[in-house]
Amino acid sequence: MAEAADFPGMTPSPARRWLRRTGALLAGAPLLAGLLQLPASSAHAAEQTLAEAADTGTVAVAVDSLSPSVPTEGDTLTVSGTVTNKGKQTVTDAHVDLRVGSALTTRSAIDSTATRSDDISSSTGSVVGDKYVAEFDKLTPGVSEQFSISVPVDELDLGDGGVYPLGVALSGETSAKPWERVLGVQRTFLPWQPDEADTRTRTTVLWPLISDVHMTAETGSNEQQTPVFLNDDLSAEISPGGRLDQLLSLGKSLDVTWVIDPALLASVDAMTKRYDIVAGDTTTAGEHQAVAGQWLAELQQAVQGKQVVALPYADPDLASLAHSGTSVTGSLNQLKAATDVAASTVETVLHVTPSTDFAWPVEGAVDPSIVKVATSAGADKVIARSDSLTEKGDLPYTPSAARPIGGGTTAVVADSRLSEAFQGDLTKASASTLAVQEFLAQSLSLNLQTDKQRSIVVAPQRMPTAGQAQAMAEAVTALQGGTWSQAQQLTATATAKPDPRAATKVPSRSAYPSSLTKRELPRAAFVDIATTQDRLDNFKVILTDASRVVTPFGRAINREMSTSWRGRTTAASSFRQGVQAYLTTLAEQVKLIQKSELKLSGRSATIPVTVQNNLVQGVNHLVLRLTSTNPTRLEIGGEAYDEQRIEVSGGHSTTVKFTTSAKANGQAAVVAQLYTEDGRAYGAPVTFDVKVTEFTATVMLVIGGGFLLLVLAGFRMYTQRKRAAAREAADNGTAATDPAAETAENAQDSGNGPDAESDVRSGADDPVQPSDGTADTAAESTDPSGTGERVDR
Repeated sequence: MAEAADFPGMTPSPARRWLRRTGALLAGAPLLAGLLQLPASSAHAAEQTLAEAADTGTVAVAVDSLSPSVPTEGDTLTVSGTVTNKGKQTVTDAHVDLRVGSALTTRSAIDSTATRSDDISSSTGSVVGDKYVAEFDKLTPGVSEQFSISVPVDELDLGDGGVYPLGVALSGETSAKPWERVLGVQRTFLPWQPDEADTRTRTTVLWPLISDVHMTAETGSNEQQTPVFLNDDLSAEISPGGRLDQLLSLGKSLDVTWVIDPALLASVDAMTKRYDIVAGDTTTAGEHQAVAGQWLAELQQAVQGKQVVALPYADPDLASLAHSGTSVTGSLNQLKAATDVAASTVETVLHVTPSTDFAWPVEGAVDPSIVKVATSAGADKVIARSDSLTEKGDLPYTPSAARPIGGGTTAVVADSRLSEAFQGDLTKASASTLAVQEFLAQSLSLNLQTDKQRSIVVAPQRMPTAGQAQAMAEAVTALQGGTWSQAQQLTATATAKPDPRAATKVPSRSAYPSSLTKRELPRAAFVDIATTQDRLDNFKVILTDASRVVTPFGRAINREMSTSWRGRTTAASSFRQGVQAYLTTLAEQVKLIQKSELKLSGRSATIPVTVQNNLVQGVNHLVLRLTSTNPTRLEIGGEAYDEQRIEVSGGHSTTVKFTTSAKANGQAAVVAQLYTEDGRAYGAPVTFDVKVTEFTATVMLVIGGGFLLLVLAGFRMYTQRKRAAAREAADNGTAATDPAAETAENAQDSGNGPDAESDVRSGADDPVQPSDGTADTAAESTDPSGTGERVDR
């Protein structure tokens, strides 16, 4: 009869399966008796060997779908999937059945079940009826077969509300072991809450729109300043089916809190107009304006009436800043700048007013330094995670998210189990299904812990993949359609009354995970940032329209601190060096033209110095200083150096002239240097030599001859006066008085009282001394010297 029930193309009947099982038991009876007679140690070893062999399973069971995810009374549960024979022997008389275990009463029990989801040595629960099976004549090694089982929920014999483990098991036999046994299993979870919960958990789900860095600091020289992108990867993300497109399409139908990086909005907005893409040493025009415009239009509609949290511009890495950046001057100012521009960017692009008082460290890991940095720019709420701010003591339930941690700061602690549910590769349907069911199980188990009203936060990874986003959306849709949870915005969760028994102590720096520390930005990154900012500050002061430079470079510096650089040290360094190199290139467009050696053949001359401006815009607030390294030989403007203010229109050059004075023959080095008005050197100096040739041998001979003529003329005048005086004295009968002696006497008597100037001595009373023929040198004049005159002081 049993064989008569079998037809070609049909699976074996239950009767035939029963006969085979009975035969296998009878055949195995002697073997079992022999095992019972073995020594205890041998029997134990045999059991251990069998158990170890059974643990692995020879058939892989994958649950690709479970619908509905949260069944209610009257529903029919459908479980579909795939079984694959991984062994070397064909499995015969194979069938898949469903098995329901006892309700799991704790969240840790769910964790334990999830870690042994395919362990066939563990209990699989009670089989759900013989007729709810999928049968296979045989399973060939390496071949996969699909199955689908539908069973009324009433047949599952579920009790009160709770989380039930649901096992999907494949049983069969092989030629080597011709008796039926479980060869593969996959456990998942069945959340069961048929009636509405007395107290619903208020659940806040963060929906992040964050991406990598895409824009450079470079812009076009046109009026619109065409932006330049590192690559065209962003267009792929926002195109239909892309990661960001999936997040937007899925999130707009959910009641979630949008967490957005303003830099992403700015990048997509820039793509709606003309933009260029770096391609080696050249740039190509971007072509995805329509895609960018469509994505932004959909996002604008999606966020209307929803809460939007704006992160600081480019999502700066708060932990890296706290651990490595605070020792570098100016780093915190960059965080402040990124925070200040966040709200205006979101408002401009999305036309909504975002909340900017939330800080979100990587993976919600905090320590005192991170909290201090996170709140330094104005945020007073820090999104942490429960595996960082852990509970102490015997608290039997998960407390509300809001925790006062001192200084007016609130830690909004996300639940780590719910937040980490969608990590890993979820591209396979089986992995996605297991993630969704575990998430729902943890949420229901959390709700059943207590009748207290609590507010819980789900903070997933910053940049979910498209597969992860789909799993998240499926889980959140089921959760928000269930009977134990209700959606709530992040602001309401942050302001909810905190649980007095919840942990509020921020863990120490030593407790920060080393795995996260290894991926942080190094101190060198913040040194590079500070250097770039310093060069930008020195450059912008000379520009007539500084905003054309300050805005793109300021945002590029923000991007240098992005969390997205974690684990990409080489790429991050390359980006920083690129920003710095481009800034240097721009600054060097305002420069001094090199000069060759000059010859100065006159007593005074002018030296021309040219300043060239190759920028589009004009420059001012510059000072050009020309300095002589040897002022005793060559003076500039009567001093060692001279300065002149400089203004140059865009695309032009100007030449200024400096007056110089030669003091002696020879070569003197001259240095031309631009300075900003605050005295900081700008650009590289230009040094050139000036060869002074004013005092030639012929010139010296002429000067010497002239001086000799003056001396001779003076001597002749002196002798003539002396002779005239002698004749006059002879005529008057008196002795001649030597004028030179008289002058000497007056000079010597100048300090003898008020009447000294009128005291004139006669030659008879004071004979002339041989040395009195030369007058004393007159006192040095204190009047200003004439042009070119040298006065010894």
